[in-house]
Amino acid sequence: MNAVRLWMRTVFSAALLLTAGCAMDRYKHPATSPPREVLPPPAPSSPPRESDLLARAAAQPSPPLEGEGWESLFDGRTLRGWRVIDFVGGGKVEVTRGLIVLGAGDPFTGIVYTNNPPRLNYEIALDAMRVSGSDFFCGLTFPVRESHCSLIIGGWGGTVVGLSSVDGMDASENETTQFIDFQTGRWYRIRLRVTEHKIEAWVEQKKVVNLTTTGRRISLRFGDIEKCVPLGLSSWMTGAALREIKLRRLTTPDSPPE
Repeated sequence: MNAVRLWMRTVFSAALLLTAGCAMDRYKHPATSPPREVLPPPAPSSPPRESDLLARAAAQPSPPLEGEGWESLFDGRTLRGWRVIDFVGGGKVEVTRGLIVLGAGDPFTGIVYTNNPPRLNYEIALDAMRVSGSDFFCGLTFPVRESHCSLIIGGWGGTVVGLSSVDGMDASENETTQFIDFQTGRWYRIRLRVTEHKIEAWVEQKKVVNLTTTGRRISLRFGDIEKCVPLGLSSWMTGAALREIKLRRLTTPDSPPE
């Protein structure tokens, strides 16, 4: 009797093991699951070509300027009234699709105004865009009484905005220093105002400079930027596009401090 029970127990255990094995096989190899398709990874997106970027930029309308009395300093077709600066290693400068295009230089590329701009009580506005590179795409050098200064847009690695120089300190280290993330291929409206006792500047609608100049030493940073005197536009190791460069003379008093 014990032998019969032992035999039945052995048969029952074997049956359980066989059933469990079949169940495990079903989880390992589901009969109803189709074979998995391995897809290749997506191709990395490449940045747009400069020609395509400039074509899109030229097609975007420029917003109107507020106020009256604006005089165009760029005719949209030629560099009449401007001269390409002979920077060592300077990039190519051309007019295309109504834009002034500054090719990336090593390090500078720029143009200088050949007429006599006002030295006080005036306002300058333009649209500027970074086309390539990662440094300043608009270095606007301008007169302040008997001296000169530069408004730097996107310098020191791409984000610094400020005046060079104030009391001998550059745009990256004086009280006008701001940090803005600029997008390649996007237009920015730049506006500068120089009056009796102030220098003010805006990027789009954001006021980025509100400097009282009384008792301050306003000057240029030493070096090739001096070739932009009296009124110039330059870029540093960066491709840039410029348009709608305009100037007007002011008869109103300084804006109040902010």
